[in-house]
Amino acid sequence: MPIVLVGLSHKTAPVEIREQLAFSGSAINTALELIVDRQTINESVVVSTCNRVEIIAVTPREKEAIAAVSYLYQFLQEFHKTDHHLIRQHCYDYSDLAAVKHIFRVTSSLDSMVIGEPQITGQVKEAFQLAQEARSVGHHLTRLMNRAFAVAKRVRNETGIGSSAVSISFVAVELARKVFESLQGSTVMLVGAGEMAELAAKHLLNYGASRLLIANRTFENAQSLAGELGGEPVAFDDFEKRLPEADILICSTGATSYLILQDQIRRALSSRRNRPMLLIDISVPRNIDPAIADIDNAFVFDIDDLQSIAEANRSEREREAHRAESIIQLEAERFLLSHAEGDIHSVIGAFRQQAAELALAELERSRKKLGPLNSEQEEALQTMINAIVNKFTQPVIKQLRESDDGHSPYLEAWRDVYHRVIRKKE
Repeated sequence: MPIVLVGLSHKTAPVEIREQLAFSGSAINTALELIVDRQTINESVVVSTCNRVEIIAVTPREKEAIAAVSYLYQFLQEFHKTDHHLIRQHCYDYSDLAAVKHIFRVTSSLDSMVIGEPQITGQVKEAFQLAQEARSVGHHLTRLMNRAFAVAKRVRNETGIGSSAVSISFVAVELARKVFESLQGSTVMLVGAGEMAELAAKHLLNYGASRLLIANRTFENAQSLAGELGGEPVAFDDFEKRLPEADILICSTGATSYLILQDQIRRALSSRRNRPMLLIDISVPRNIDPAIADIDNAFVFDIDDLQSIAEANRSEREREAHRAESIIQLEAERFLLSHAEGDIHSVIGAFRQQAAELALAELERSRKKLGPLNSEQEEALQTMINAIVNKFTQPVIKQLRESDDGHSPYLEAWRDVYHRVIRKKE
């Protein structure tokens, strides 16, 4: 059964196009019901995030991948009432090995805007769960998606694509974890409330910091942000008095001169009994005197330092991504081979079962003509039926198994038998 995919991402389409083709939560259920028509498409998953929209599907017949892809393009056009040429301009499509490899890359975060970010794996899992609830996935996509999640886990465990921070706000967490043994129970102070400083504070709280102090020239803004993040607002004129409480200080204001000076930090460290302080200056111009770095137990980083660390980490992730690509190529080839073999084995099993059921049904129709049978006769009769079934099915099975690529000219004909048996079981 060919696997096909049609989609677009941040690499192929601007946000205004992605918005037009996105699926809301409620729309996904409707879309899945419409996509799976049991003729062109048997199974489907819809992945819709801010950075990508992709339809993963399985078509029931061999050599119909092109028709299935066209069907999905037409579905996108009609569902979103969008121009055909616009869809073709910004979308991509894959089938079989290319489709499997792409799904593994996406789930492993190799196709993300930030390589190695873990969010996409959870988003794909959520999309698969929605498809399960909508009953739009069966054996084939269940195997594929579960394998994709296993490959993503292997990539994360065996490479370093997610081991280092590549956003400036998250570098703050990386630095804090190097300065302090643990962030548990630590206090973060924001001086100013720039977007990156706010995001860094959120990351630090997520990783164990327990208190957040927010000092801003406009006290109402400090109060608002404190309410949003569960912090404590501090009057701007009082922030120096509260410095000894801060394990991590993040400064992001529009001031044109230094706000944090050497003498202030010396006094704060003295009150802290020289417990270390991490000072992060995201302001331009800088608000923290760089000479503070000369004080023992004071660790100072400015925006250039953070960008340099982030860029070095990004380069490291890209190097690790090459290792991940090798894993994904191998895993995709293995999956496709097992997928083809599994399809053949399923057809063989269903074919033999169907033949055995037909033989037994005919036996039951003729049974009353045979009269009473003892146990030895019953066993001999069953042995004969099994032998007839084996001799009848063996030539077809031989042709299927001797196929070099996991398919044979007979596979498509006998797959219909397989589907009838599966439907009876369901």
